[in-house]
Amino acid sequence: MEISANTQAVAYLISAILFILALKGLTHPASARRGNYLGIAGMAIAIIATLLGSEVQSYGFIIAGVAAGAVIGTVLASRVQMTAMPQLVAALHSFVGMAAVLVAIGTYLNHDAAGTLNPVMMGELSVGIIIGAITFSGSVVAFAKLQGLVSGAPVKFKGQHMLNAAMAVATVLLGIHFGMTESMASLVLMTLIAFVLGFTLIIPIGGADMPVIISMLNSYSGWAAAATGFTLGNLLLIIVGALVGFSGAILSFIMCRAMNRSIINVVFGGFGSESGGEVSAAGEAAQKGVKSASVDDAIYWMEDANKVIIVPGYGMAVAQAQHALKEMMELLEKRDVSVKFAIHPVAGRMPGHMNVLLAEADIPYDHVVEMDVINSEFPTADVTLVVGANDVVNPAAKSDSSSPIYGMPILEAAKSRQIYFLKRSMNPGYSGVDNLLFYQDNTSLIFGDAKDTIEGMVTALKGGGH
Repeated sequence: MEISANTQAVAYLISAILFILALKGLTHPASARRGNYLGIAGMAIAIIATLLGSEVQSYGFIIAGVAAGAVIGTVLASRVQMTAMPQLVAALHSFVGMAAVLVAIGTYLNHDAAGTLNPVMMGELSVGIIIGAITFSGSVVAFAKLQGLVSGAPVKFKGQHMLNAAMAVATVLLGIHFGMTESMASLVLMTLIAFVLGFTLIIPIGGADMPVIISMLNSYSGWAAAATGFTLGNLLLIIVGALVGFSGAILSFIMCRAMNRSIINVVFGGFGSESGGEVSAAGEAAQKGVKSASVDDAIYWMEDANKVIIVPGYGMAVAQAQHALKEMMELLEKRDVSVKFAIHPVAGRMPGHMNVLLAEADIPYDHVVEMDVINSEFPTADVTLVVGANDVVNPAAKSDSSSPIYGMPILEAAKSRQIYFLKRSMNPGYSGVDNLLFYQDNTSLIFGDAKDTIEGMVTALKGGGH
């Protein structure tokens, strides 16, 4: 069955509208599920319309590719943990980048054999290869850092920025030369240098900036897809690529603003690698020691509290403590204690990480409050319970000008009457910066696995151990 070009265009238009509505739905946790369904529907329509178009001459390889991809995708989706979702996103970005490179090279070889190349197409091929190659290798580095295969610390060397600039200029010049001469040598060199450039652009980025890098690579993958759309003459792919490209860029800008960081510094500078002054505030505070507490100590405070604010972080994700937190919230609310969850824009390892985990535990959306709103409530909170978060509550961002995170907006948990900090150890957060909150007089640390600790609190609240 083959559909007409007009029917296909209408199907593409419907798909594009569904994709836009999907993005709109994903802007809030309450509508995110609907947004996902709309996106799935739009993609299904797009795939069917493409397969039924006149440009498809054979279905053999297409069916094989779709079947293999479906099997791989299903296995990954069913096995991947929420804590590994950032790594999975980075891996998927790398697939998009490599696909753009392969499509561009395949298109060049086919049209070169047919003698149908033209300057416009050559320019499209160059753009697709450069963006796709940078996206692929950059995403591979991001995956390796997030997965712990390599250190998350920034990797810097003398002349790094000049090298990156030289490679960027070289890829552009080779792209121009490739467009003018159709030279295979220029194509190969341009592709290889772009792959290396993606690697050298991401290695100086430290772990604390990985959420921004993930969203930026998402933007790159969108532009790679748009370039592929131009190469294939597929209008929907151009539209979808532009949507992903712009939305990823906007998200990166929003996250940088939330961290008081320049997006240029994030891309070219690295994070958490500065040595700071001779004696930082964190260094002085570390000599004071910290207070440790037990589960019963925390329950004693929370049972008599009017308001408890919970700050979730990556440690909560690792321990999978969100379901235990839901049960603890319900038990506290039965005692007329107000419970809210404070969300920092870059908590976890990707945008919305904490929101997704809390939604997974069916925690009501009206209990989940963003940083700009919740910060005014910390001074009235009797207890703030920090569950595996670190950098996002570190007062050094406000008080220590020598700290690499200085100027980053934080959740002002330090202003609460009493703070209980759940941690496995005294290790610093993902940025490698010591947390001054540990050493405040109103802060006590409860060491151990977050899930075990919260479950102990639940048992105590039920009367089994308190």
